[in-house]
Amino acid sequence: MSIIGAIFIGLIVGIIAKLLMPGRDPGGWIITILLGLGGSIVAGYLGRALGWYQEGEPVGFLASIVGAIIILAIYRLIRGKR
Repeated sequence: MSIIGAIFIGLIVGIIAKLLMPGRDPGGWIITILLGLGGSIVAGYLGRALGWYQEGEPVGFLASIVGAIIILAIYRLIRGKR
């Protein structure tokens, strides 16, 4: 996948994660892209740890959304403690 494709998918994943987890979240479209890309990384790491994915295997779209929701949940836990 090209960089442009990854950015576009990251944006879509980030938007869906923010819609599924309502509330105040950080940033605009750049943060949303980073959230989606980070969600893919988290999903890949967890998926490999649980044996769902092999090394080098792409992470699924839904797993990326779940990963992004995990990042949002961690952000809210940290933000709430301040």
